[in-house]
Amino acid sequence: MIATTLVSSARLADRLEDPLWRVFDCRHLLNDPAAGRTAYAISHLPGAFFLHLDEDLSGPTNGRNGRHPLPDPLLLAGKLGSAGVSAETQVVAYDDSGGMFAARLWWLLRWLGHTRVAVLDGGIDQWIGEGRAVSTDVPTSTPAILKVDLRDGVVSSDDVLAGLEAQYFRVIDARSPDRFRGENETLDAVGGHIPGAINRFFRDNLDAGGHFRPAIDLRREFLALLAGIDPAQVVMSCGSGVTACHNLLAMEIAGLPGARLYAGSWSEWCSDPTRPVARQIP
Repeated sequence: MIATTLVSSARLADRLEDPLWRVFDCRHLLNDPAAGRTAYAISHLPGAFFLHLDEDLSGPTNGRNGRHPLPDPLLLAGKLGSAGVSAETQVVAYDDSGGMFAARLWWLLRWLGHTRVAVLDGGIDQWIGEGRAVSTDVPTSTPAILKVDLRDGVVSSDDVLAGLEAQYFRVIDARSPDRFRGENETLDAVGGHIPGAINRFFRDNLDAGGHFRPAIDLRREFLALLAGIDPAQVVMSCGSGVTACHNLLAMEIAGLPGARLYAGSWSEWCSDPTRPVARQIP
């Protein structure tokens, strides 16, 4: 059985030697872009390859397309193929941030048309906490071909603006409540949120131990946010299109597929002063 949302550490441990499984370390710190690669060099799951948020899971920035624009799909597929990922490969992504960055790879692979991808629930902290082995070895693999069958899961800033004016979209913002309100903004030049958006902090998807909460709880809470709106009319946003993927994963776990990603998110939206901004600062 393939894994399409989450995979447990126990199940992954049983498959580490399986040639049809590939593991990717996605650790990252937004305020220290070198931290993930440094952590990987110190230790990582045996056989895990490293992917960098800025260098591998994002494309070039130009000041108007957000802090983490989508990568070129063929280039990303080539990098994954060089690690041995093909149509038959089960991919597992992990980080040390509750899936914050691993979910980005999860969503990107689905965007490429590859559904055999899951996030390691609990991440490397769960793995180490159970006393499982880690490694410093950098793996190699026989290259494979990952064909791209790009899915329609992305909306543009123009789409969002038009959808809001027509009241067609429900935008859900994954940032922390203070940043959503327009307070304590340290990453983007402008604080606030897209008018009409509602807030669902991505960390609300997790329990105290950093695991995704039960599907029944996630479903109940997202249905309350949707208030009768079809998931296909939902657009996920955040600061730069990263933690929005965490909410997309949570909705998938909850059995509510179909929402789309505004990849540029707030960092793209606020780069154009003609776009409207909402704030909720007391």
